[in-house]
Amino acid sequence: MFSDFDFNVIWRALPYLLKEGLVFTLTLTALATAGGIVLGTLIALMRLSSLPVLPKIAAGYVNTMRSLPLVLVIFWFYFLVPYIGQWVLQSDRPIAVGAFASSLITFTLFEAAYFSEIMRAGIQSISRGQLMAGYALGLTYRQVMGSVILPQAFRNMAPVLLTQTIVLFQDTSLVYVLSIPDFLGAASKVAQRDGRLVEMYLFAAAGYFIISFTASTLVKRLQRRIAIIR
Repeated sequence: MFSDFDFNVIWRALPYLLKEGLVFTLTLTALATAGGIVLGTLIALMRLSSLPVLPKIAAGYVNTMRSLPLVLVIFWFYFLVPYIGQWVLQSDRPIAVGAFASSLITFTLFEAAYFSEIMRAGIQSISRGQLMAGYALGLTYRQVMGSVILPQAFRNMAPVLLTQTIVLFQDTSLVYVLSIPDFLGAASKVAQRDGRLVEMYLFAAAGYFIISFTASTLVKRLQRRIAIIR
C-alpha cells in the first residue's frame, strides 16, 4: 500500500486543498461558532427565565437537536430550507439557498443546542449574590446580565466553548456528503481524479489532527491561566 506512496501528488494539490478546502472549512467553523454562541446564549437565557413557557420551549429545542444525528440534520436542512424560503417569500419555486448557506444554518442551529448548555452552566456558576448586588445598584436585569453576569460566564466557559469549537471543526467534514468542497471534500476530489486515495486521505487526516491537536493544546493553556485568575 505504501510502496508507491507519492508525495508529489500532495504537493501539487496543496494550493487547492488549502485555498479552497481548508479556507471553506475554517470559514464555516468560525461563522457557525459565532452564530451558535449568540443563539446558544439566548437559548440559555430562555432556559433560566422565570416565565413558565420559555424554559419549556428552549428545553424542547435543545433536547430535540441533541437527539438527532448531525448528518441527518444536514440533509434535512439542505433539502428543506429552499422550500421554507419559498413558503416565506411566497415564491413560485424553491429558493436557491446554496450549499454554504444551508450548511451554515445547519451548524449554527445544531451547535446552538450544545453552546446553550455550556452557557447555562457558566451563568449558573456565577454567584446569585452578584445579581442581587446589581439590582441593589439600580441596574435592570438586562444590564446586570450584559455587564456583570455574562462577561464572567464567558470567561469561565471559554475553554469549554473552544473545545466545542474544535468538535465543530471536525464535524464540518460531514458536509462531504453534500459534495461540498471542504477540506475533506477537496482531498476526496483530488484522490478520485488522480487515483491516489491513500495519499489524499492520509493528508486530510494529518491536517485535521494537527489543527485539532494544536487548538487543544492552546485550550489547555488557557484553562490553566483562567484557573490561576480564579
